[in-house]
Amino acid sequence: MAQITYDIAVEQGTDYAVTFTYRDSNAALVNLTGATARMQVRRFVESTNPFLTIPSGSGITLGGAAGTVALVISAASLSAIPAGDYKYDIEIVTSGSAVVKLIAGNFLLNGEVTR
Repeated sequence: MAQITYDIAVEQGTDYAVTFTYRDSNAALVNLTGATARMQVRRFVESTNPFLTIPSGSGITLGGAAGTVALVISAASLSAIPAGDYKYDIEIVTSGSAVVKLIAGNFLLNGEVTR
């Protein structure tokens, strides 16, 4: 499956949550039982250090046979990052150790005025 491009715009100081459903090229649900996922946010794709790293179980929850990928980023995590434009991706690591880039795009973090 080719990666999907999905841009995210979030606000500092607020929680962010979104759920994706992973389907194969025939639109069948992909069973994520035994898989893990990871997400990183970097200023540029080439940047050495990520501003944010989210692994399975700490912000990413996989829905097994339902094929869902639920992402939750806490307000505290978003407040720790300078406002600005970033890049992100989410990768799925199957039980057989194959890595699939599920989704990627721009990550816009709007600054918080009220703090």
